[in-house]
Amino acid sequence: MPGNLTLKQVREKLAAKQDELGKVFAEASVTVDGGQKGYDFNRVTCLGEKVKGSIAVAEQVKTMNAELNDLAEQAETLEAAEKAARDQSEREKVRNRPPMPGGNGNYSSVEERMKSLGEMVAEEKRYQDWARSGAAGGVTLQFDSLFPSDALAKGMAFETIGSKALMATTAGWAPQSLRIGGFVEAATRPIQLLDIIPMAQTGFEQVVYMEETTRVHGAAERGEGAGFAESSFRLDEKTSPVRKITDSLPVTDEQLEDVAQAQSYINSRLTFGLRQRLDGQVIVGDAAGSNLRGLKNTAGIQVHAKGADPVPDAFFKSMTKVRLGGRAIPTHHVMHPEDWQGVRLLRTTDGVYIWGNPSEAGPERMWGLPVVQQDADAAGTGYVGSFQPAWLSLFERRGVDVQIGFIGAQFAEGKRTVRADMRFAFVVFRPAAFCQVTEL
Repeated sequence: MPGNLTLKQVREKLAAKQDELGKVFAEASVTVDGGQKGYDFNRVTCLGEKVKGSIAVAEQVKTMNAELNDLAEQAETLEAAEKAARDQSEREKVRNRPPMPGGNGNYSSVEERMKSLGEMVAEEKRYQDWARSGAAGGVTLQFDSLFPSDALAKGMAFETIGSKALMATTAGWAPQSLRIGGFVEAATRPIQLLDIIPMAQTGFEQVVYMEETTRVHGAAERGEGAGFAESSFRLDEKTSPVRKITDSLPVTDEQLEDVAQAQSYINSRLTFGLRQRLDGQVIVGDAAGSNLRGLKNTAGIQVHAKGADPVPDAFFKSMTKVRLGGRAIPTHHVMHPEDWQGVRLLRTTDGVYIWGNPSEAGPERMWGLPVVQQDADAAGTGYVGSFQPAWLSLFERRGVDVQIGFIGAQFAEGKRTVRADMRFAFVVFRPAAFCQVTEL
């Protein structure tokens, strides 16, 4: 595959290859027991006279799928390079920007920017003095220069104490004595979507933007002296409020006096909990109360019902809707692991696995696009969309705020509560650039 193509050329080749492979599956599609569709590659004629029979066609399909994957990887590499160029441009713009409200200016060094939340708390002199003095009263620590994206990235590592309940020496993290070091981490949903959601920053309580709700092109040919054709456009002001996501952890005075362990539980439990909640909100948030409005509940998103089609066909038709209705280039598929399982196990009538031999890992791609597995939304619903900054974005309002104090009768009980929060807004600028796939 030539390595000197532009991103536009690669995308055009990718679209052409997708259409070509789509014709193969369309010809091979047959109705099997129960009214569902399967594939009989003996029916395929669009590949020419030299490619006949199910095995030969299946081999050609495998080759075409590999070419699609290669083109998709090239597109991702070129997109990453262009994104790096845009990021560099943005960094140049904000190098000398004034401090955001409540902040203390730009980062002083790379080391400070990349410190984890727990390290910053543990190294804070006010916290150390407070802990050495017996942890009397409460202490408030605020890190306005720490943006959530930095803290959340550090929070990906699982360095946890392992309990959301009250942390005490008798429950949660006992002194080590004649036992294997460490602990068994509780099973929890991983971060699944945030890596494909573009992020930006805002200094306001809501993100206000203009949406082009009407765009009718009236361009037409006219003779000499005739009146001009007329188009109509309309822009409406839209807003997306900044919402606060919070988490907290009750802990005994004895635990707080151990600075190293305070760093551990703040790093993982609180930071990961905030990130996990945000990860679910961007897909299923219903905008009720203080919830964000996620992609699933965004007005204007397109919908495609699978019906009797195989799952890959339904996603290809959704890609077409994104291209035609949303005038955007689809970049990712999003689906539940159980729905992806059904795709990965698809076989021809001769028993040949379409997505690769069971002895191979197989590509987590479909029609040349990466498949992101998520279980924040229930099985049976998937999404196709153009996850680009032009069509959606997460806006972070300020740095992570950490506070330590009393709740209720904790003063008399020798306990404290450590809490952390962050503020985000989620905006889908062009809902039609995304399509929900139902009935999977």
